[in-house]
Amino acid sequence: PQGPQPTMDKPKREAILDLSKYVNERIRVKFTGGREVTGVLKGYDQLLNLVLDEVTEDVQDPEPRTRSLGLAVLRGPTITLLSPVDGFEEIANPFVAQE
Repeated sequence: PQGPQPTMDKPKREAILDLSKYVNERIRVKFTGGREVTGVLKGYDQLLNLVLDEVTEDVQDPEPRTRSLGLAVLRGPTITLLSPVDGFEEIANPFVAQE
């Protein structure tokens, strides 16, 4: 004898971010550990796994350079920051003490 089964369906979980507006656009992705890549977003899933094409990695050690990676799958749990390349502008950190 089993107890009554719930008849209500759980609402479908939606992704935290709506990345559909960035498909086929260049985005910048930063990972835990400090690595950073830029590429064209081709696909994604609910776990924030991304498929990027024309990927380039900005390597800092031992000297700053760029390395081409081509097509890449990026694992969602390792991503710390996503930003579109268009309109991206680095600003000074306002929290750093001025000397």
